[in-house]
Amino acid sequence: MFTDTISFSPSTLPSNYSPPPRAQQIPPRDADIIIVGGGVAGCSAAVAFGKQGRRVLLFEKSLKEPDRVSGELLQPGGVKALNRLGLGTCLEGIDAVPCYGYWVSYKGESAQIPYPERADRPGTREEGRSFRHGKFVQKLRQEAMNTANVTVIESKVKDVIRDWTGARVLGVITEAASGERKYRHFFASLVLISDGYASTFRKRFLPNKPSIRSKFWALKLERAELPCSNYGHVVLSNHPPILLYKIDDTTTRIFIDVPTGLPSASPKAGGIRAHMLNVVLPVLPPRCQQSFREAVDRGKFLSMPNCYLADSEQTTPALLILGDAMNMRHPLTGAGMTVALKDVLLISELLSPENVPSLEDTDAVLKVVKKFHWVRKSSASVINILAMSLYPICAANDPTLNVLKNGLFRYFQRGGRAVEESCGMLAGLVDNLAVLEKHVLAVLFYSIWLRLCEVPLWKKPWVLGVEAFVVLWQTIVLLGPYLDWEIRG
Repeated sequence: MFTDTISFSPSTLPSNYSPPPRAQQIPPRDADIIIVGGGVAGCSAAVAFGKQGRRVLLFEKSLKEPDRVSGELLQPGGVKALNRLGLGTCLEGIDAVPCYGYWVSYKGESAQIPYPERADRPGTREEGRSFRHGKFVQKLRQEAMNTANVTVIESKVKDVIRDWTGARVLGVITEAASGERKYRHFFASLVLISDGYASTFRKRFLPNKPSIRSKFWALKLERAELPCSNYGHVVLSNHPPILLYKIDDTTTRIFIDVPTGLPSASPKAGGIRAHMLNVVLPVLPPRCQQSFREAVDRGKFLSMPNCYLADSEQTTPALLILGDAMNMRHPLTGAGMTVALKDVLLISELLSPENVPSLEDTDAVLKVVKKFHWVRKSSASVINILAMSLYPICAANDPTLNVLKNGLFRYFQRGGRAVEESCGMLAGLVDNLAVLEKHVLAVLFYSIWLRLCEVPLWKKPWVLGVEAFVVLWQTIVLLGPYLDWEIRG
């Protein structure tokens, strides 16, 4: 029997809740691991640990198919992680659409940016997948339910239970969806929280807070014709970026970035509908403009915040936070699920029974969690820095950043191995920060060179002496904070 005593946070519980006596002994563990949240990270973690022989309780407040506009594009790096977790079949039977790279348009021109070639199959490309998020999650949940040692429970987790010192997490308090016993206590050696971008537990255990830069407004286009089949589409202009990709054979998702306080989307200007018709519609590829207009007329507008949340070292014994609850980046690169799945793969290997025979060894688990924080950076930091630095360039409408935007687009147009390597970083396949730094410098100097080529001879000294310095400084301002947070954090 365990002799810890219970501590809880009454602020999250109703006044009629009656906690267990503080001095009583805690019952035997109900599971080795309790997972809070049955999304992409939670379900894949449940399967991974269940296959290792760990007893897992997975709590999800609603097992109905989620209707979300995020989590619809899985990069090739995420597909590989999903396969290594033994969950590749979850992409079958959901009308998932293959994705082989990006098609980017800017000022009437376009660039096709393919994913790198497969090392094991020369002549073929790495492949991502796009799909309806809800169908994918339901497949993952079914896999969790079918995995030995995993129990999935539809119940809302109201709070965590700690020991008498308040330091170590012992379990959770749940509110049942139905039944006579409304509040129940469950105990485990490790509690894993993966309750998404709107996490209710993050602020109590992690020091960093999400910062919201803009919103993505989403619509479904029916039978839209995209310029490049089986590619994600990015439309650049003098306005914030627009993303389009298929989520099944006949439906295209469009994401429209709207920064906070954008004048063209203000109530005075006619709101988001007016912004879509007056600003977005004219810059879309001509063949999908009609389906976009029809989608606007249907009026089913959905939105989601675009957040950045730097990960931080986790120090609470017997607790681990994963997924968007731990780390977020702008969804311009569509890499959120890829980061989450690679994190699950990594932590399941680090916490395998071969490395940590018993999760009751809290000190050993905490050491692994700290190691996980630093090991994951080789992969996650490249994607995070890319997403957060690309966004202000793609959304720019000022002379300095437009120099970088033009240089970035022309760099993509060059094609070749360098561009495939760049796309490899977006795809979650290239994890080397040195490669990112190399391409940042290449785009920077190429941007300045292009600017130098377009001005008359008398203005070239000004470009070299002043404009080049301003562009360099702006690049440092854009990248510096994220490099600092990602590398030092």
